[in-house]
Amino acid sequence: MRIVAGAWKGRTLKSPTWDGLRPTSDRLRETLFNILGPSIQGARVLDGYAGTGAIGIEALSRGAAHVTFVEKDPRAVKLIEANLAALGAGATAKPVIIRAGLAEAVQRFGGEAFDVIVVDPPYGKDAAAEALAAVEGAAGGGTRVIVEHASRYPAPPEHGGLTLTRTVTAGDSALSFYEH
Repeated sequence: MRIVAGAWKGRTLKSPTWDGLRPTSDRLRETLFNILGPSIQGARVLDGYAGTGAIGIEALSRGAAHVTFVEKDPRAVKLIEANLAALGAGATAKPVIIRAGLAEAVQRFGGEAFDVIVVDPPYGKDAAAEALAAVEGAAGGGTRVIVEHASRYPAPPEHGGLTLTRTVTAGDSALSFYEH
């Protein structure tokens, strides 16, 4: 895995050495950030089900002001820490890593809203709806929520005040974009 663009363009990220973690492909990350465009600059980003941290690290590389990574697997948390350390990301951005389930982490935020929320739950029939329910408390009026999901399981057209505005499919994966 490589960082697609920004300050750390071309830098390699460490990948998992165990089964069960499915990192977002470079191609799909590039598509995501091409759609988000310059809105990522200065944004507060939540990377839910962070895995390797590739989404949040790409956001930092492209100028996000702050990224909070949420991941419950301790092996993945160590992987995110290693990837951030290799880039020297903590020097300026001061990213936060929360080891917890997504719904639990959002409760800890106490209503704090993010500009961009990207969630990549394990693929499953109801995964997109469950991820949207988990982030409701962190999605303010101007928040864009993006859910990565299996393309064979369509994302709900709306959930908790969030409305589906666009879905982009690439192979078995899809990105669904939501706004209030």
